[in-house]
Amino acid sequence: MGDRWQVEVDRGVCIGSGLCASTAPGDFRLDSARQSHPVAGVTDAREAVLAAAEGCPVEAILITEADSGESVFPPEE
Repeated sequence: MGDRWQVEVDRGVCIGSGLCASTAPGDFRLDSARQSHPVAGVTDAREAVLAAAEGCPVEAILITEADSGESVFPPEE
C-alpha cells in the first residue's frame, strides 16, 4: 500500500469505545471527552488504520484516498 489516506472520525457517531486507539495507537487518540480523533488527517495507507476503521463498532471512521477522494472505508456500495 503506497497510497495516502485522508482519515476522519465522525464525532457525532463515535461512542469512545477506544478500539481504534488500541488497534492503531499511533494513528488514533481519545480526548478527555473519550472521543476519537486521528493523530494526522492524512497518513500513509496502513493495514492498522483500515483494521481500526473496520473494527469500529459504530463505523465512525471514514477513510478516503487523499488524492482522488475515493472511499476506502466504508466501501461504496
